[in-house]
Amino acid sequence: MTRSLQALAYARPSALESSSAGQLLGLETSGGRTPRGSERHPRFFSGFLTSPSVAARGLLAVADVASARYYQRALPSSLDPVVTGNGDRLRFESFSGCCGVYARLDVLREGLDGAETGHGTTNVDVNHPLREALSRMTGDDPLHLRVGPEELAVTTLDGPVVEKKVPLPDRWLRGFAEAQVVCAGFDLRAELSASEAVRFLRSLPRTSGNASRGARWVVPAGRTLRPTTRPVAGAVCLPGPERLVALQRVLRHATSLRVYGPVVDGAATASAWEVVLPGMRLTLTLSPEAARGFSGEGGVLDALATDDAAADAELVSVLLAWEPRIDPADLAEQSGLTAERVRSALTRLGTAGQVGYDLADAAYFHRELPYDADRAERHNPRLVAARRLVGSGAVVLDGDMAAVTSEERRYQVREKNGMLSCTCRWWADHRGRRGPCKHALAVRMVRRGAPVAGGAR
Repeated sequence: MTRSLQALAYARPSALESSSAGQLLGLETSGGRTPRGSERHPRFFSGFLTSPSVAARGLLAVADVASARYYQRALPSSLDPVVTGNGDRLRFESFSGCCGVYARLDVLREGLDGAETGHGTTNVDVNHPLREALSRMTGDDPLHLRVGPEELAVTTLDGPVVEKKVPLPDRWLRGFAEAQVVCAGFDLRAELSASEAVRFLRSLPRTSGNASRGARWVVPAGRTLRPTTRPVAGAVCLPGPERLVALQRVLRHATSLRVYGPVVDGAATASAWEVVLPGMRLTLTLSPEAARGFSGEGGVLDALATDDAAADAELVSVLLAWEPRIDPADLAEQSGLTAERVRSALTRLGTAGQVGYDLADAAYFHRELPYDADRAERHNPRLVAARRLVGSGAVVLDGDMAAVTSEERRYQVREKNGMLSCTCRWWADHRGRRGPCKHALAVRMVRRGAPVAGGAR
């Protein structure tokens, strides 16, 4: 697995401190992007949380996911959560070490009481002493939240810093991109009341075992969800239910549970589980299988394979403006592009960490992840392999058919109704459910005008 070290530098450790005026939760920031450009320690918010203990538990849940591996468990190694200021809310995001669970806590306008929320994205320090302090919080005594350095501390930022170096796998970066593409295809499938949500979630296993292996399904039944052995109409896949354990942190404060997923077609799918809280939402998105991370889903490959999408993404990126809700129709009008090209551009921007998808709003949002996200494209195995096939002249077109020579074997790629199929093992195993194989992707690139060795088409 290709990986690098992500270096994070904080002015001081994040901490929960007590004073005569109450408690102060100071979250320190590192190397973020804002409308003013890159900043070493951006400042996004200073004010009060309207539901302090709920916010503390929600932040702990996001940190739980960041430090977890739900498949092939190993020593914990996590990247600090990412926070985005969108003007009217704060979003805290993380990914599990196994790349199979994406977590986000949205602290909405009604959950914040203070100055206007800033704009930008950065990592925030969530260290072990802070987690212990947050876990001891009880009641709802006033809690002041500061995201970023204190005003007076700005002059001291050239002094000693707290440094962390953590591994950053390429598949973790690709997972962020794939998760937003997957979520954009979800619809609301069920909504449970607080009592039913608690009953259902507490009935799920907290550890993996024989009973939780493979795909499981639930289907709305009256006011609750009931398990089903097969993907009937209206069912939602619940793959690896023990991966929802982080939601236990906030159950006592839940007002409802919303469940999102795609139309089922018989195969295991991803799903999203959103606990609605006072002034905030906590969402966990699960990959289709506990052993299958989001990084290999292939939903972004078509958008990455065209030069048009790259140019469109560059145009669309200047129109995003850190908006908490991005309307593709508005972007199409502003940019002069078709809605389809705007969606492809947003997919490509998602690969660069510049957009995410909010299921409750059914809309994209702008953020700028603080890492070299271009690596997610440069090191995508299927994309790299497809470009190598195109460059070597391995693709020969013949009407709706194409032949691709790869590793001394010849594969047939057929196009029907805009869909490509292939005679390779990957296609036989997945039938397009995890994006195109490298052969189909290479054919699509050639059909869209990619240069072929020797000038042949």
